Amino acid sequence: MSRRSAVTLKALAEELGLNASTVSRVLNDPQGPASKWAAPETTERIFALANERGYRKNPYAASLRTAKSTMIGVVVPRLQDYVLATMYEGIDEAAAEHGYFTVVSNSLDDLTQHRTKARELLDRRADGLIFGDARFEDPFLDELAEQGIAFTLVSRRSPGHRSVTCDDRAGGRMIAEHLIASGRTTFGLIAGDPQVSTSIDRCAGFLEALEQHGFHVDPAHLVPSGFDAPAGDTAAAKILAEASLPEAVFAVNDFAAIGALGTFTRAGLTVPDDIALAGFNDTPLAESVGLTTARSPMHQIGRQSLEMLMAILDGKDVESLQLTPELTVRTST
Repeated sequence: MSRRSAVTLKALAEELGLNASTVSRVLNDPQGPASKWAAPETTERIFALANERGYRKNPYAASLRTAKSTMIGVVVPRLQDYVLATMYEGIDEAAAEHGYFTVVSNSLDDLTQHRTKARELLDRRADGLIFGDARFEDPFLDELAEQGIAFTLVSRRSPGHRSVTCDDRAGGRMIAEHLIASGRTTFGLIAGDPQVSTSIDRCAGFLEALEQHGFHVDPAHLVPSGFDAPAGDTAAAKILAEASLPEAVFAVNDFAAIGALGTFTRAGLTVPDDIALAGFNDTPLAESVGLTTARSPMHQIGRQSLEMLMAILDGKDVESLQLTPELTVRTST
């Protein structure tokens, strides 16, 4: 079976007996004052024939005319991660409202892939980038900034670059204040990845609040980890291997907390009677297992990162944003 050729603007114009530039202007301004390009009855004829012939705009030709691709590239650690997937939904939703579309790519939190995926998106003429996989110290971002590439960071921050994040430090403080108010006096910390701001800031807020109340975390109970359930499982096992057991544990991510919950339960401990447990983000699974957590406005963070990128593309001077978390108390504490 032969493949039907795409209908071109030139072919439409010839069939209508009009100038191709007139047809192009009408079709590219469907929501605007098309009558400035053609009379109402002519405009109606153009759209009717375009629909009948199945005409579709050529995005590549349009991008050459406008020097814009209307594509935004998004690089995330793993799109299967609920937090980043929710933020991406916010990004994509806001992009559509601005007439842009998004392309997302997974870096698996690998530095080489972080760089490669971004370059591939730029090679495909992305107008700007949003990174959800930035390291706290990220020389590649410095390179992009020096080259004048428009980008924003989402979820994680890096000094000197514009980002939209949760106020992770405040969230860590909220968790500490709550655990102290519940009567706990010894604490453990499943600290996440020390190379990313979400871990750095959540841990800092938690530890600062403890110190202000005269408490601390035993170094043996402070365990770096990843952000998924297996990482939380492994970190909790290390805490259980110590001679003493903390009365409460804060994991900087809900999924790590849920992994720790399984480990504590299999060890015969009761949560919260034997050990209290808290996480961060407030994912649906956290609610289903009764996990106390700091709720991050994930969808709104995504939307705001796209709005910030649009402002940067418009040449505006914008500052980083931190959205406020909320403490959600459940049965785990």
